[in-house]
Amino acid sequence: MTKMNVMTSECALQDEQIGAEWPVQQRATFGPTLHELVGRATALQPLLMKNAVESERNRRASEENIAAIAEAGLFRLMVPKRYGGYEGTLRSHLEVSAALGEACGGTAWVVALTNVCAWFTGLFPQQAQDEVWGDNPDARVSGVFTPSTQSRRVEGGLVISGKWYFSSGSLHADWAAVGVIEHDANGAFRKQYLALVPMSELSIEDTWFTAGMRASGSNCIVGNEVFVPEHRLLDMMEAIEGRYPTECKEEAAYRAAFVPFAALILTGPQLGLGRAALRFVIEKAPQRAIAYTSFEKQTDSTVFQTQIAEAAIKIDNAHLRAFRAADEIDAAACHDMPLDLLTRARVRADTGMVTTYITEALNTLLWAHGAGGFAETSPLQRWWRDSNTAARHAVGLPAIGLELYGKALLGVENNITPLV
Repeated sequence: MTKMNVMTSECALQDEQIGAEWPVQQRATFGPTLHELVGRATALQPLLMKNAVESERNRRASEENIAAIAEAGLFRLMVPKRYGGYEGTLRSHLEVSAALGEACGGTAWVVALTNVCAWFTGLFPQQAQDEVWGDNPDARVSGVFTPSTQSRRVEGGLVISGKWYFSSGSLHADWAAVGVIEHDANGAFRKQYLALVPMSELSIEDTWFTAGMRASGSNCIVGNEVFVPEHRLLDMMEAIEGRYPTECKEEAAYRAAFVPFAALILTGPQLGLGRAALRFVIEKAPQRAIAYTSFEKQTDSTVFQTQIAEAAIKIDNAHLRAFRAADEIDAAACHDMPLDLLTRARVRADTGMVTTYITEALNTLLWAHGAGGFAETSPLQRWWRDSNTAARHAVGLPAIGLELYGKALLGVENNITPLV
């Protein structure tokens, strides 16, 4: 077993060891185990399924969903323990959002993006973290990397304006983390930041009219002449290189590699959508005939059997690739070791491959299930639309990920994006 494999094994056990080995009276300090968190998410599935059609119709996650998820503590997953959060691993992030994704892709997406924005906030100086969570440990943060160029330097910080598309979870957030570029007096690029701003100083423009992931309510955040103090500006180029301004260096969760973490979290809801679709098609198969054939049950067809196997293997492959990458990232953070460029580039490719496996599996399952899967009453068509929409997130595009990985393998200069 290689050194990295040993590290991965040690860190993968971290969540369960906390629950198993610490005395009951101390467990509140260390938080619930991964098994317990996934159990809480799974227990919410009937509620999310009940509200799935309403959430899609209203283009926002049901407030009943959001309240129940908050009550279950799942918005605290990536909040530092100093504020009553669980300071989770990337693996726990994927498993929780996957469990929610089995019931409602849009709601799971809100939870996934809200939790990663909590992780981003944990990288800021403690003064900024105190402002977000000091008086409200349940404060939620939404965010958008895409930067506005409307900023000017003033004493103590920046004044920013702009529109930030598309901010998942903004309808349920207390704060926003938005991208901004600063230019010098001559108009040349100086720095790019992630700026933390209270939602009370911003507004939301209703722009989220899409074919899928409608329940995510990923609307546009609007800001006009908003002052952001220096301690609420995270230098993106420094963050990409793993240099974070948080003073709490002992917190392993906030030592993870920036872009690999930010990219891979996009796969959690996808894993859940794939699992839900596979289970649905298998459960319905004994009651469904194959039209215009002699098969009274789909399960009797060899072609159907191979289609199910093909879809199941692709969904399995997606899980194996996503969890391997998550465990590597968590292990490196746990042992305070930077990820090398090749691994970081591979995680970008992993992200795209996971969504490719899931979208291909869903296509196969719809072919196998039949045209009835496209009926409005069938959840299969919603899962298919949600998965395909989410797969187009710019940070997870398969073609970009593969090119970045290919360049890294060949030692060719990356002239595409700094987000590796």
